[in-house]
Amino acid sequence: MKPKAKLYYTISEVAEQLNITKSVIRYWENEFSFIKPHRNNRGERKFTEQTISELRIVHHLIKDKGFTINGAKKELENNKDYHLKIEKTIEALESAKLGLQLLLEKIQ
Repeated sequence: MKPKAKLYYTISEVAEQLNITKSVIRYWENEFSFIKPHRNNRGERKFTEQTISELRIVHHLIKDKGFTINGAKKELENNKDYHLKIEKTIEALESAKLGLQLLLEKIQ
């Protein structure tokens, strides 16, 4: 997990983080109504950490768990809060791990 240093990320940066193509992100944006990246004056998508978390959940359901688009939609209609809590917990654990790794490097 990278340090949270930016307010907005480009679609290219998000695609690289999630190891998917930009077209997949655009497709998911059309399919999942809650994925709403901000747009600048030129219409370019700008993603917040919240939007990236939502994309990670969709990615996990479709790519890791094997859900179809419709199956993922139904799962998120019923359990979106649950999946958001899991994603936040994972982010917190990754952040703690990074902090511990940095501490270990300092004491070695």
